[in-house]
Amino acid sequence: MSELNRLFDPQAIAIYGVSLTNPFHPTNVIYHKNRLRYRAATYGINPRGGDLYGEAIYANLEEIPAAVDAAVVGVRAELVPDVLRQCIAAGLAGAIVISGGFAETGRGDLQAEVAALSRDNDFPVIGPNCLGVFSPPAMDTFFLPPERLIEIRPGGVTLVSQSGGILVDLMIKLTQEGAGIARGLSIGNRAAVDEVDLIRFLADDPRTRVIGLYLEGFLPGRGRDFVELIRKTEKPVVFMKSGKTPGGSRAVASHTASVAGDYRVLHDVLAQCGALEARSESEFVSFCEALSYGPVRPLNSLAIITASGGHGAVASDECYAAGLELPRVSDADAERLRGELSPSIRGIASLGNPIDLTGSASDHDFLVATRHLLARDDVDGAVVLLLPYLPAITPDVGARIAQISHEANKPVVTYVPHIEKYGIFIEGFETNGVPVSHSVQGAVHMARALSHRGRS
Repeated sequence: MSELNRLFDPQAIAIYGVSLTNPFHPTNVIYHKNRLRYRAATYGINPRGGDLYGEAIYANLEEIPAAVDAAVVGVRAELVPDVLRQCIAAGLAGAIVISGGFAETGRGDLQAEVAALSRDNDFPVIGPNCLGVFSPPAMDTFFLPPERLIEIRPGGVTLVSQSGGILVDLMIKLTQEGAGIARGLSIGNRAAVDEVDLIRFLADDPRTRVIGLYLEGFLPGRGRDFVELIRKTEKPVVFMKSGKTPGGSRAVASHTASVAGDYRVLHDVLAQCGALEARSESEFVSFCEALSYGPVRPLNSLAIITASGGHGAVASDECYAAGLELPRVSDADAERLRGELSPSIRGIASLGNPIDLTGSASDHDFLVATRHLLARDDVDGAVVLLLPYLPAITPDVGARIAQISHEANKPVVTYVPHIEKYGIFIEGFETNGVPVSHSVQGAVHMARALSHRGRS
């Protein structure tokens, strides 16, 4: 597909199917959102032409007084092929078909016609039956009113999903966790452009640092191409698969006309290729966030540094389940560390691994412990469990721990409770390259992602 750059970052778009009478029509939502909030020049098309809130609505592409790069198509399914022919004749770079009513409802003939038009004319088509493309600052074809969503944080994770609903959920959760989105690509039935085409594009996309995939199944003959491409892709790939059970397979077949395939084979093959499977949305979010912070050195053994024994115990159990080692701290090493701690906690801190600095710990104690543990040859990185409500902790602690991490060239991941007033603590970590999870389990998921990436 030669035109994906123009399709995803257009200078101008045409919206087919804008209604002159129904302000809540999906194409009207897309039209107003893009015209008012995004960079691409936006033109509405309705066969009758007309006027909408004082803005011209055009009867066809030829009437638009400017060059158009891409089309968003929201007309009835049976009209879509003719619209695509118009777009091809006008030299557009591609189309995003949000309309439903194709193979997912038994109209495989219509979907085959869309596929043939795309293939025979080297004309990329996203969809049909999808939300389409979120690609700021150029455009957003999701037919979701902005006031119903949170503002999506910009960043380096690009998500590709066969489900629009799952895609939006993941974008929101990544934003809430502090990770940013480069692009969101909802591909629906994949009549033309599928995961293989998109991974090939994203592998060279400078905006994308991590590729996240929600998979339901593969089109016939594309599974092998998918695996070979993953094997060659240098960027981290995180995937989440549905249709792993008989009931799930039936559900995805009716959803996007997918063939779910043999999950166990896919799991084993993708693991060999270096892709990381998430078993839940929370794992998926943690994996993507951790990997979006850039390349890491191999991570197999961890130090846990906490101010709460209970949090440390939970993290220890999670590390054990994830196959991450927790090296023991010798008595002699513990005594050296104890001598550097604040006098108020020297007698009460537990200095095994986890390191429990107690609720009386200060910034100084977290910094001393982090520096001491990261200096050890048998420690590859640290999980820091920070409780900002402790009286001797300040908002500067995150930036200072990040500095120690950079100096040691060893990764640190952190847990900070998800409370608005703690945003200043979180910012200190994240703006200095240390990922933050809002759960202890999530922090260990992050460490697991870094461990996997270091070995792949």
